Amino acid sequence: MGRQRQEQQGIFTAPMDHSYRANMGVDSGNGNGSNRGPRRPGFSASYPVADPEPLPAPREDAASRVFAFVEDLFFLSKIQATGQKMNVKVEFVKNEKELTERMKSNGEEKPSLIIFDLNNANAKPLTLIPKLKSKLKKGTSIIGFLSHVQGDLKQKAHEVGCDMVLPRSAFSQNLPQLLRRHGAIEPDSGAGD
Repeated sequence: MGRQRQEQQGIFTAPMDHSYRANMGVDSGNGNGSNRGPRRPGFSASYPVADPEPLPAPREDAASRVFAFVEDLFFLSKIQATGQKMNVKVEFVKNEKELTERMKSNGEEKPSLIIFDLNNANAKPLTLIPKLKSKLKKGTSIIGFLSHVQGDLKQKAHEVGCDMVLPRSAFSQNLPQLLRRHGAIEPDSGAGD
């Protein structure tokens, strides 16, 4: 009686035929649903962007053009590894005093890029960024990175003078290009600012 009643109401259950998966190229054997066959139109495979060519190796006594206020070990090692790969010398600093000392050792050359982990409370980024902007003027870019959910912090960082604020993922993805652009020694660097 129950089955007859279900059929009258339009409910029908039967084993599902999974042959459509094989036709679409989905490997159902591993259980993770990885698609190795055709894709939906308009959805292309995402390919990693190739890193730019590394810069020529710097001289041993070359001044640092990139400084970073980063204590997070994951990002510190990522920036360090990417800097080595791109032949860009990155110096990590903990506070304003240390940055000032390192900049003095560079002579007249100003940094091209200062990177801030906006969650690094020891560096006091929202206090330090405006000081650095007024001291270094246009010749130095200041880039901050943070969690993508920190909209208020992003806005505050822009207000105090941060040139670019990126979510952590975008910062990681664009790091080789950023280091290459700011690590390159320009013929007129240090003059006229």
